[in-house]
Amino acid sequence: MEESVNFVKGYGKIDPSDDNTTAVHRQSPSPNRRKTITIAVTVTLLLFAIIIAVTIAATTVHHRRTKPSQSPSIKSSESIKAVCAVTQHPDTCFTDVISVNSGNNAVNPVAIFNLTLQLAVTELTNVSSLPKTLISNSNDLRTGSALRDCANLFDDAVSQLSRSVESMRGESVLTVEKVGDLKTWISAAMTDQETCVDGLEEMGSTAVDEVKMKVQRSSVCMSNSLAILSHMDEILEKFGMHLH
Repeated sequence: MEESVNFVKGYGKIDPSDDNTTAVHRQSPSPNRRKTITIAVTVTLLLFAIIIAVTIAATTVHHRRTKPSQSPSIKSSESIKAVCAVTQHPDTCFTDVISVNSGNNAVNPVAIFNLTLQLAVTELTNVSSLPKTLISNSNDLRTGSALRDCANLFDDAVSQLSRSVESMRGESVLTVEKVGDLKTWISAAMTDQETCVDGLEEMGSTAVDEVKMKVQRSSVCMSNSLAILSHMDEILEKFGMHLH
């Protein structure tokens, strides 16, 4: 009887180990579900990798096809260097023009020439009052006479260069005729300055060394402008331009 009762009590009871196994089966996904999750994750990662690869490729192609253009300052510097190369003082010419090239927009040879011309006028104007200043400090009649000649010559030189600047006002192109006129006016201004120095030397003036030193800058600037004009044909050709 006890065996029957025990048998009834034990009937349908699951072994503890079986309980654990059932719990695991209830908590863990089925093999098919795990497979589905794995495939989904793999596809997602693959798509992500493809997107990154396409983005990198597109960026690379874009950089290869679109080369960065030179900045205005670089273009301007290269143009100024090319124009100043024909002068006797290329380094001085380049440094001077760069210093007054506001906005870094001088890339046209005509614009660069205009800057050298403006520099020449500024330097000549600054020194034009020198003869009058020296006259007031000199007691030598011969020196005083030579300096008065210098004052007139400097006034004429400033007038010649000012005429050149005025003729170029608003001009972006050069004609053969205009180049000829500019060369004449700039040459005349240079001659005026040289004649002043020659006259002081002939008089044996003690002021000659000071005048020579003071006019050196304006002489270099005028020389640069004249050299650029003399080679304007070949300069313009390098820039794909020509005289009209």
